Amino acid sequence: MFKIDSLARLGARGSKWLPLLRSCSALTAGKQIQKNVYDYEDTKTSLSLTDTFGRRHTYLRISLNEICNLRCQYCMPAEGVPLTPREQLLTTDEVVSLSKLFVNEGVQKIRLTGGEPLLRKDIVSICERLRELPDLQDIAMTTNGVALSRVLPDLQKAGLNLLNISLDTLAPEKFEFITRRKHTGWSKVMKSINLAVDLGFSPLKINCVVMKGLNDDEICDFVELTKKMPVDVRFIEYMPFDGNKWNFQKFVSYQEMLNVIKKKWPTLERMYDHANDTSKAYKIPGFSGQLGFVTSMSEHFCGSCNRLRITADGNLKVCLFGNAEVSLRDLLRSGASKSELVNVVSAAVQRKKKKHAGMFNIAKQKNRPMILIGG
Repeated sequence: MFKIDSLARLGARGSKWLPLLRSCSALTAGKQIQKNVYDYEDTKTSLSLTDTFGRRHTYLRISLNEICNLRCQYCMPAEGVPLTPREQLLTTDEVVSLSKLFVNEGVQKIRLTGGEPLLRKDIVSICERLRELPDLQDIAMTTNGVALSRVLPDLQKAGLNLLNISLDTLAPEKFEFITRRKHTGWSKVMKSINLAVDLGFSPLKINCVVMKGLNDDEICDFVELTKKMPVDVRFIEYMPFDGNKWNFQKFVSYQEMLNVIKKKWPTLERMYDHANDTSKAYKIPGFSGQLGFVTSMSEHFCGSCNRLRITADGNLKVCLFGNAEVSLRDLLRSGASKSELVNVVSAAVQRKKKKHAGMFNIAKQKNRPMILIGG
């Protein structure tokens, strides 16, 4: 198990805590860690979710709320965000109805996001109802992990089988600076990581947004997590969104991160990427886990994008970085038929662009803050 107290002391001295980890058997060098994810079949995807570039959309991300118990600098403006009135957010029944609609059209994976999805009181019930959709293969969640440990066993029983936990530092004091909340939240996240591994979530994905001068000195420390733990540490390039004061001087590219890691582990191996993967996968021979890089800015993967998003207030976004939206909530509440909803969704998918505008142009465009889109 993680030794939280000793790790905290070492983290406070600069995160050079390396002798941390639980004993787990290492995988044979060069072999891929067993995943619960797989390449989704294209054959069941209807034309309604296929865009003009032939991309078939089998993955839906649904934001359940706009509130969060953290205030991470890259996600939420320091002054907060204006919240949508509760009655304008999707209800449980509306979340399930839209999920059913998209699954019937070929979606095979749904990820629940926020805000912080665990702040939604009906989160277990939502998972239970999604599990009843016969053609849905995966129920996933992205969470900051602070409140996860107390509800994770129930979520797993309800059908949750894929899990991402966001953690941007291994130093408690730095956690407080990044999240603008008390450093005690860090130990709660670590507790959730331990529990998720114990419950068999494999690979448990740990999302780390890397920013120069903030946590880029911890890249190798995060890699150490994969030595004895079956986790997938994913280094995410810093992306521009409204209110996060994106600055290229803070940007650390995939290649820069890769070079840092290769200096310490020259045997680092490139792994096989599944179709539609957002992360470029790597592994150090003999390590139990793996690592990856989400290269949205320096080497985009728009050509293989199979993702659609629904915001907490019910708007469909076909691109994370695009500002075009259409309200599915209003259609539902006006009594639109299934065919009318499918036609609107299909029209939006058909308007999806070939690729995003590039990080410098994205930084100038008007879009929602990340917390109002859904992580």
